[in-house]
Amino acid sequence: MKSIISILALLLSLGLQAQTALYNSGNIRIHDEGQIGFHTDLINNASFDQNLGLAGFYGSSMISVSGAFMPVFYDTEIANDNGVMLNTGMSVSSNTNFVAGNFMTPRAQRDIYFNFLQDAFYVGEADLSKVDGYVTINNEQNFIFPVGDAQQLRSLTLNSSATNTFAKCAYYLENATNPATFPESFDPTKKPRTMGDISQVEFWHLEGSVSSSIQISWNARSNMAALTEDVTKIIPVGWSIGGRSWVNLGAASLVGDLTQGFLISDNFVPDNYAVITFASEATAKELLTLDNYLVTPNGDGVNDALYIEELELSDDDIITIYNRNGQKVYQESNYTNGFTGYSNLNNIVIDRAAGLPNGVYFYIIEMKDLKLNYQGYLYLEH
Repeated sequence: MKSIISILALLLSLGLQAQTALYNSGNIRIHDEGQIGFHTDLINNASFDQNLGLAGFYGSSMISVSGAFMPVFYDTEIANDNGVMLNTGMSVSSNTNFVAGNFMTPRAQRDIYFNFLQDAFYVGEADLSKVDGYVTINNEQNFIFPVGDAQQLRSLTLNSSATNTFAKCAYYLENATNPATFPESFDPTKKPRTMGDISQVEFWHLEGSVSSSIQISWNARSNMAALTEDVTKIIPVGWSIGGRSWVNLGAASLVGDLTQGFLISDNFVPDNYAVITFASEATAKELLTLDNYLVTPNGDGVNDALYIEELELSDDDIITIYNRNGQKVYQESNYTNGFTGYSNLNNIVIDRAAGLPNGVYFYIIEMKDLKLNYQGYLYLEH
């Protein structure tokens, strides 16, 4: 029969009925198939790492784990609706059983975490039982981090190209561009022009030195409709630490609708990014803010041709240029920066070889595949 030790019974046997915590100074060990149930706080001020059997956290009042040493358990489980607050880290070498309640870590102290040692695993994770804070892994190539906030499980799946000696993850129900508890904010304007809105609801902090892809999901609380009307435009993005800007991490696959779904990213190195969240690809209308242009074909390498970057977004475009009298002087399908101040038409009384005269010209652009039309003017000066 398994030996079952209740902390309350242990305290009574030691004559410490008035004590509100169990202080470990080096005289506790869980033997093979043994069980110990914590119903009170644990203050661990000595090595507590030669354990086998099960360490459970039970009751209806929040339990705190603190002290100078990180306890290392073999199997552990939580069945406490008010959770277990880790004020020092905790390691597990075998199984963690999530029954009820959260293991919680202070996000402001990222060196405190729930640590899965090599080959450790877990069962039972759910909205009501997970890690509300930081989770770490050791010597694993692939892992699903059972992280979330107080209300929801918001797992992140890490699939790496090699073994991660150490990796860390936490979920934040906060606006990444102006977070409440994360120590840095991330400017939403620092992004490529092909990126649309960035989530103001949630983000993940992921650390790892191995090239990896991730899988993250969204649900109704994620409010994807605020980012885009087209689910296929959802992308994973990260704040580049070196580049000091948002980067599209690439969506290798995507499943779902605006209410719920998930995506898998392209490979990237997590340590290169401070936070990860969702954004949208910019729509053609968001991207296409065509300007008025200057063309100075004098051979100095600046504005020698009419260059309209936005046309690269279209695979079926036509540009037509008119002089101020309404005469068509240039037309090209699938434009490739061909206008250098010369007409390519024969229907006007102008010496094509001499070039068009200086002055104001008007352009019309049709992007048939995007169902968009634009017009503006350019100034030509030889």
